[in-house]
Amino acid sequence: MPSANGHSNGVSSHGIPTSCASCPEPIKYSGSLDSYEYFEITPIIGREYPKVRVTEVLNAPNAEQQIRDFAVIISERGVVFFRDQDDLNIADQKKFCDLVGKYSGRPEENGLHVHPIYRDPGNLTLPDGTTDENIYVINSEAQKKIYATMKRRAPTEPKDLSREWHSDSTFETAPSDFSFLKMESTPPHGGDTLWCSGYEIYDRISPSFRSYLETLTATCAQPVFKTAAEVGNYAMMEPRGSPLNVGDEFAPSHPVVRTNRITGWKSIFAGVGLHVTKINDVYNFEDQMIREYMLRLITRNHDCIARMKWTRNACAIWNNSCVWHAATPDTHLVDGVRTGVRASSIGEVPYIDPKSTGRREALGIPLI
Repeated sequence: MPSANGHSNGVSSHGIPTSCASCPEPIKYSGSLDSYEYFEITPIIGREYPKVRVTEVLNAPNAEQQIRDFAVIISERGVVFFRDQDDLNIADQKKFCDLVGKYSGRPEENGLHVHPIYRDPGNLTLPDGTTDENIYVINSEAQKKIYATMKRRAPTEPKDLSREWHSDSTFETAPSDFSFLKMESTPPHGGDTLWCSGYEIYDRISPSFRSYLETLTATCAQPVFKTAAEVGNYAMMEPRGSPLNVGDEFAPSHPVVRTNRITGWKSIFAGVGLHVTKINDVYNFEDQMIREYMLRLITRNHDCIARMKWTRNACAIWNNSCVWHAATPDTHLVDGVRTGVRASSIGEVPYIDPKSTGRREALGIPLI
């Protein structure tokens, strides 16, 4: 029988969970959002609702149905954008993110992620001067202070921006399902964020190689949290959105390919990303080859990518199970401050359902 903590009730011969106790079946869209105007960012990924107010969704008579349908749309499209959310406060931002995860089948005992080094004195306060353990303030100056303990070499050549791709909190045993970011301030240009479809990257790999990747796991580490806490002499936050997210190791193994619990579609997950430190149980060159190939697929297939030109009070909410994202680090070239506030829900332990398929197979879309 499934356990109550989000673990599966089965494990493959390769040690990868094969199901999710809290989400046994994919969720179907009910149509409650059909009256809202929207447009697709690209045919493959992304959608924007230019007139939707998140606060109105939260207060709608059928709020639970609408929020569950948004979970489906976000999970199918990868990322959804909203504009002009000036009335969206921190409490409502947290509530929407929490309910999107809750109503779409995450483990009952899970909630919003707590950043491991929330107690770090380098953390920025919210716009009203307060702090919140469930809100991560995104600011380049603050990040420089927080991650000062990370070993860096002086740059001798242009930075490889492909290394910025990641999914949120893959360093946790139970990583984030949904992340919800609101941009509080932004320069007149620069600082765009990109999202890439893990569904589509999976579908562009040959069937035989996909089958092999489905047998692999990857170690997803973030040791800087432990060293930062030791240097700062403060206690690590725990639990962090799930009873499973405790301790200071931050080096779980996740499947390279996972099933999205909401759509039932397979996606490349831990094959690439900022936190992926190695592909397990392969030789060093094979590890490097696999990860470089995943990056090559991302960088050569720009039709798999949605780009957000940020405006003040714009929001994005995405499903980390099926997309990676990367900020564009060019705001040092223009005047202005880029500050955002992000909440993240914590989902299930990643798994592969043997019955699940790729997105294109599920929808009957030919590759060419």
